[in-house]
Amino acid sequence: MFASNTRNLMRSSFLQRCKSTLVVAEHNNEALNPITLNTISAAKKIGGDVTVLVAGTKCGPASEALAKVEGVTKVLVAENAAFKGFTPESLTPLVVAAQAQFKFTHILAGASAFGKNVLPRVAAKLDVSPISEVIDIKSEDTFVRTIYAGNAILTLKSKDPIKVLTVRSTNFQPAATSGGSGAVEQAAAGDYASSLSEFVSQELTKSDRPELAGAKVIISGGRGLKSGDNFKLLYDLADKFGAAVGASRAAVDAGFVPNDLQIGQTGKIVAPDLYIAVGISGAIQHLAGMKDSKTIVAINKDPEAPIFQVADIGIVADLFKAVPELTGKL
Repeated sequence: MFASNTRNLMRSSFLQRCKSTLVVAEHNNEALNPITLNTISAAKKIGGDVTVLVAGTKCGPASEALAKVEGVTKVLVAENAAFKGFTPESLTPLVVAAQAQFKFTHILAGASAFGKNVLPRVAAKLDVSPISEVIDIKSEDTFVRTIYAGNAILTLKSKDPIKVLTVRSTNFQPAATSGGSGAVEQAAAGDYASSLSEFVSQELTKSDRPELAGAKVIISGGRGLKSGDNFKLLYDLADKFGAAVGASRAAVDAGFVPNDLQIGQTGKIVAPDLYIAVGISGAIQHLAGMKDSKTIVAINKDPEAPIFQVADIGIVADLFKAVPELTGKL
């Protein structure tokens, strides 16, 4: 019995030492996307060493910033013209090569468009099942995620030898950007150019407002605004708060605003300190993207609107009167 217990303790200790996680960083070569810091916090919760992979062109500033992040053991840097535009077809073989070299037990990325593009391909190459939208980590093999548009919570245990996860940033605090001393190394060299796709160009929406993913206050509009011109009501209110402006899928589908403002299951997941929903009925798809907000204020003339079921403060009123009045009092 004593020998058996000793073997179990030794095996547990060995597994603890062998745990290691690769975080695939999201950045623009010069600065980190904040979701990377949340993902590093999730990796730290798993335990073991945390390595971050930075792939891009002239991505020295991003790799230097990551080396200072608390909890990062090592930073792997891959600079190659093939990574221009961060196409998943070129990044996937790099991640697989890093896995082959260092034998990571876990591979993580944020549950953004970037992470959702890359990690399912990586999982397919490694012949394991990807686990998406993780909101909590119970242990090295047990994870919590939402299902049915956020209406149910699933706890699952993965038996795959390599766990491939995308994590929801709103459920993990960002790692501290100072206090770390990670070693910077070159990633495995190779020809990562893809014949399947080629990055040509991109057009980015420029705004002085905060990014939706990191905004502390968000003013969001729905189909009740009736037109894109009426979103000026929300912009005026947002200026008073220094807030970001979002929209429901119905407003985006109607052409009121561009789809980069969409909040919901098929849009962006947000959890600001204050979320003001204006003219939004509260469809399940939208609630999945914002119901973790700390304080929710809803303005809608329909007292039976589902949004009031999750709102902390509900205002039953005509938004065309209530919003200008609120703006005028701030």
